[in-house]
Amino acid sequence: MADRRIAWQRTLSGGAQLRQLADLPGPRRLPFLGNALQFDPKSMHLILEKWGDEFGSAYVIGMGPKRTLVCSDPELMQTVLRERPEKYRRFSPIESAAAEMGGNGVFSVEGEAWRPQRRIVMQALAPTNFRNFVPVMHGITQRLLQRWKRIAQAGEILEMTDELIRYTVDVTTALAFGEDPNTIEDSGDVIQIHLAQIFPMLMSRTIAPFPWWRYIKLPQDRRFDRSLAVVHKHIAQLIERTRKKMQDHPSDGPHNLLEAMLAASTQEGSGITDEVIAANVLTLLVAGEDTTAHTLAWTMFFIGQDKALQQQLHAASKNALGESSTCATFEGLKSLDLFEATAMEATRLKPIIPQLVFESIDYAVLGDIALPAGTPVFFLTRPSMLDAQKFGRPEQFLPERWQAGHEQVRPHDAHAYAQFGAGPRVCPGRHLAMVELRLVLSMLARNFSLELAAEPGSIKEELDFTMHPNAMPVRLRCLP
Repeated sequence: MADRRIAWQRTLSGGAQLRQLADLPGPRRLPFLGNALQFDPKSMHLILEKWGDEFGSAYVIGMGPKRTLVCSDPELMQTVLRERPEKYRRFSPIESAAAEMGGNGVFSVEGEAWRPQRRIVMQALAPTNFRNFVPVMHGITQRLLQRWKRIAQAGEILEMTDELIRYTVDVTTALAFGEDPNTIEDSGDVIQIHLAQIFPMLMSRTIAPFPWWRYIKLPQDRRFDRSLAVVHKHIAQLIERTRKKMQDHPSDGPHNLLEAMLAASTQEGSGITDEVIAANVLTLLVAGEDTTAHTLAWTMFFIGQDKALQQQLHAASKNALGESSTCATFEGLKSLDLFEATAMEATRLKPIIPQLVFESIDYAVLGDIALPAGTPVFFLTRPSMLDAQKFGRPEQFLPERWQAGHEQVRPHDAHAYAQFGAGPRVCPGRHLAMVELRLVLSMLARNFSLELAAEPGSIKEELDFTMHPNAMPVRLRCLP
């Protein structure tokens, strides 16, 4: 490391174009606390975007006493994504906070421990498995359809974010763990009530200037501990049931991710312990729930304001599905490109991942900026997606910009869209998410018209690790 530091310093002395963090602009910082007191975790991304308008595409803030680079340059973001995990890692407080929660799985784990976990998760969620996934997902989508029909016929307002989280919990649990919890129809104390506490607390603890919870428990910490205990009990029971099923009914190979992890744990030197298994079950439950559900919710935000788009989506769904109410086949998914494009356009304007947070492992140079080892780097994803040099007519909601053959919306720089990350640690669940988006949105368009039950301006962005609407009340009406 000393040799690398000397080389880095020589680069600095020999390259006048390089800037140090101290050279960059940024908001005024307090000693020790930095800018921590200026952050509300739920609106942190908006604060950072506002400072970006003031200070430019690269500026410095204080996360506690340490200087942190904030950047909205998509080329530099892609550089960091490509150079993981050798040169950059995820922001280290994320891993330590996740480990304290028993959730240091494939999303947050770093170093050599990441590779065996990544391999198993990628194999389980590979697109080649989707033909077998579709019947299960179709059944869950049908269940959601029937629930929405009952609510629409009763004239009730739906809180759509809650509805979609129930759906994604059911899909993730059924496909990854081999059980269908049916939270769509269960009105009791369902597991997602407790899962919903995890991302907000992870966000809060990640940006905290001091880890108070290790020394004193505030009321919110005690509430969180109770929810976390319920989640871990649920996970332990799920693992035990699956292990017993595998013992009682040996088969040729694992049928889902949990069975694959349990099978791997019996192999010498696999690195897959019960602790690792539990951490990845928690990771997939939380990540599989929030990201897809919030993408769908923001997509419905735009659909609900655009009657012409609803008519276009309804016509597309009728053409693809015929007399069927939902897509039932793997082949049918291929005709639903417009629905995926609509969701991608929604997350261009309302990114569920508005910031990606990393840390330099060693001394590095990023663009023309010199980074000491351990420098946090926050990338803002929305500014480049609203840049007219990256996307034509960026302020307009134009799903067709994502469809092949639509050349009129130019420029179109797909590298500036990084909602699933990129590089070696690209999101392993991205293909599954796209299938869920196609299924739910085509079902919605085929069977219902949608109207927002609130003024669009009253629906605010909130950041709990992923960015979601504070509410998404809608009114559905059944279509013939």
